[in-house]
Amino acid sequence: MPIEGDDIDDLPKIEANYTALTPLWFLERAALVHPQRKSIVHGSQHYTWLETYQRCRRLASALVSRSIGLGKTVAVIAPNIPAIYEAHFGVPMAGAVVNCVNIRLNASTIAFLLGHSSAAVVMVDQEFFPLAEEALKLLQEKSNGKFNPPLLIVIADASCDPITLRYALDKGAIEYEKFLELGDPDFAWKPPKDEWQSIALGYTSGTTSNPKGVVLSHRGAYLMSLSGALIWGMNEGAVYLWTLPMFHCNGWCYTWSLAALCGTCICLRQVTAKAVYSAIANQGVTHFCAAPVVLNAIVNAPSDQTILPLPRLVNVMTAGAAPPPSILSAMSKRGFRITHTYGLSETYGPSTVCAWKPEWDILPVETQARLNARQGIRYTALEGLEVVDAKTMEPVPADGTTIGEIAFASGWFHSGDLGVKHPDGYIEIKDRAKDIIISGGENISSLEVESILYQHPLVFEASVVARPDERWGESPCAFITLKPTADASNEKSAAEDILKFCRDKMPAYWVPKSVVFGALPKTATGKIQKHILRAKAKEMGPVKRSRL
Repeated sequence: MPIEGDDIDDLPKIEANYTALTPLWFLERAALVHPQRKSIVHGSQHYTWLETYQRCRRLASALVSRSIGLGKTVAVIAPNIPAIYEAHFGVPMAGAVVNCVNIRLNASTIAFLLGHSSAAVVMVDQEFFPLAEEALKLLQEKSNGKFNPPLLIVIADASCDPITLRYALDKGAIEYEKFLELGDPDFAWKPPKDEWQSIALGYTSGTTSNPKGVVLSHRGAYLMSLSGALIWGMNEGAVYLWTLPMFHCNGWCYTWSLAALCGTCICLRQVTAKAVYSAIANQGVTHFCAAPVVLNAIVNAPSDQTILPLPRLVNVMTAGAAPPPSILSAMSKRGFRITHTYGLSETYGPSTVCAWKPEWDILPVETQARLNARQGIRYTALEGLEVVDAKTMEPVPADGTTIGEIAFASGWFHSGDLGVKHPDGYIEIKDRAKDIIISGGENISSLEVESILYQHPLVFEASVVARPDERWGESPCAFITLKPTADASNEKSAAEDILKFCRDKMPAYWVPKSVVFGALPKTATGKIQKHILRAKAKEMGPVKRSRL
């Protein structure tokens, strides 16, 4: 019992009972527990956890020697290669903030990011050096003579054309491996004193304006990296295939999770269905993350690019866009176990999960896919999730029909996604607020129309947006990519067949009044760029009022 007069809640924080949370310790532990286990595999190149820990300490040491530390940002422009993984530990070990840049952005956008973040160092893969060079040139032109060039480090990759590496070196860049040699493998890095300290900086897509920065803390990265592994049921020693770009929400925090689990990272520089099947068959892959567009490519891959049946159950996490139930069903039939999650950059990537219930096991596959297509419930480490009335901020009824905005407690971060809450407490996105089609005063969910379109045997990809309509104000316009096996020579016949299918499957006012065939524009993470399609639909002019 406490001594009389003492208050048990007034015990002070001291080093013996409190430390700031940071995922950096996961790497130190992995090197201690499994020093010889493979940490990273990239083609013929591979490292152990001890080697990775030493390389990250070298990187931190070399950065500190250049006065790169607290308050400084290190930008990394690279695909999924060992160096970008090492940057997730080495950069914050120096006290700096890592900013992984989307490699598919144009030079002007990257110039904005580098300027906005005041990047003191730019680490760039040799293939993307010309892109970084152009971005820095644009940044210099806009600096009004106050340009302070960052330290430029080029990352060599044996799979790339050596000419690009020589070009970068001739321009004065330091080669990454040479830079590491300047560092100490036993560097005594220090964890943050405050867990609120920033560990990473990312940027939203910026489809309508300049990208917006999203800052992650050491505390948040620690909690979400463990939470993500926990809700997925990831095992110690998992073999993870990097199909998801590490520049996207820091690989949904699995960069740090893999160290906590002492797993093995299989790097995939370029994602194709063939490469995914090959890695599963030949490298023991047990887990990977992917946007629905990648799952679509996997299920529709020609037989000469697949290796089926799978040698083991493969766990797949999908997020980034609402997956059509037909895609989830097709993946399940091929032996993949799908975990559907949802989140945003501001929530450290996925933060809700459609947690599987044992009673669903006996249901038809199509019903399972429909249930699994919902966005589900909050992660273990997320303390608030609700669907609220946008005006009153009061929770909507859990009836599966009343639409509200998905918001995160307790200050209510507004997601911009419209959804419902089902009687079992699971949430389901119906659309982005800006993607709802209002036709004749009726709300139409573009996602629900797309979900039905994906069931048609000719449809490979589909996106539905609003097109001006003289009679109804707006009406659905479907942009469709046909499957490679479809006869694309007769688009009129294909459109008629698809619209007949729609009339049989959905309310009449949902049926698209326009169909456009062709490739769909996408972001680097596989999201279909609806703002581009909306602009195209607007350029097409309004659907004319029928004279009948």
